[in-house]
Amino acid sequence: MAQSGSPREMPEASKQGKRSPGLGTLRSQIDKIDRELVDRMNQRAELARQIGHLKQSSGQQTYDPSREETVLERVTGSNKGPLSNDSLKAVYRELISGSRAIEQHLRVAHLGPAWTYSHLAALHRFGSSVEFVPVASISAAFAEVAAGHSHYGVVPLENSTDGRIADTLDNFSRLPVKICAEVPLRIHHNLLAACDRAAIREVYSRPQALSQCRNWLARHLPDARLVEVTSTSAAAETAARTPHAAAIASRQAGVHHGLNILAENIEDVAGNTTRFAVIGHADAGRTGRDKTSLMFEIEHKPGGLADALSIPKKQKLNLTWIESFPLAGEERGYVFFVELEGHRDDLRVRRAIASLERRCKRVVTLGSYASASAVG
Repeated sequence: MAQSGSPREMPEASKQGKRSPGLGTLRSQIDKIDRELVDRMNQRAELARQIGHLKQSSGQQTYDPSREETVLERVTGSNKGPLSNDSLKAVYRELISGSRAIEQHLRVAHLGPAWTYSHLAALHRFGSSVEFVPVASISAAFAEVAAGHSHYGVVPLENSTDGRIADTLDNFSRLPVKICAEVPLRIHHNLLAACDRAAIREVYSRPQALSQCRNWLARHLPDARLVEVTSTSAAAETAARTPHAAAIASRQAGVHHGLNILAENIEDVAGNTTRFAVIGHADAGRTGRDKTSLMFEIEHKPGGLADALSIPKKQKLNLTWIESFPLAGEERGYVFFVELEGHRDDLRVRRAIASLERRCKRVVTLGSYASASAVG
């Protein structure tokens, strides 16, 4: 017979030690932390406001993309969970955006309407506390910035599946704007509709999105008519008001237009990413993990391009991107776009640019900016 007080007969709470807190206690702790967070966030915003005043008094730009990228990387570097890095970045991005809005009202042009991938890239870069200006074309986004109607623009630069965006390169060759940041956005295409998949007769989307999902569409909707429209968001809007129609667009566009997600991530190539450029007139500061984009034009002669490309090699600079683009109105004339690792203020980059200027007809430094990790 077991003796009184033996472990077999001890109360359950005694065996397990301290009792776990109840629902009410946990909620009270969360409420306390929320009050502390609000106070600390406002203290941070006040410090940001003071920094903004100092910048304005010295003629500096209030928006500093390189600094913001550094802050986000520093925050995630100290993250021990359970929040993911992406979740933490999203919280801080909105905190930074709201703090910036206290001091400066930013206008940001993007390929519209709302909830296109360009709009999502702009949200990831600037947060929601800015005035978004949806425009009908890439050229219109450049024109908004060049004319000073918008402080910044967000334009697609290249896609991992389809390559360069020709309209963007064409505008860089004609208008004096700079690249001050990049936004590599993971592109996840979704089949959206107000009907069942079996009832779909038409699928609407941008040509690029239809192309990137062609194999999936051929397998799952072989009889549907594919209809090209100006944007993925316009496709979602059309699908919402058209019987037997579906759209290929972002999840956010589906939510906005009240559509059901019939299939997720239907892009044919996993890891499909579009890299967007943030264009403006300001230079971004050095972060230590930067890229510099250059545009140059060479004499049309044998070995001209090879001579130009040997310059970064001599300076031990790694090229991360190169594209050629035909010049309008000139026979067999091309302009070249290159991206290399390093900041325009770095000695080796300065030497490379100086050497290019001696060998090329024209050299334009489009900008230096922090290398960014993919989002979305």
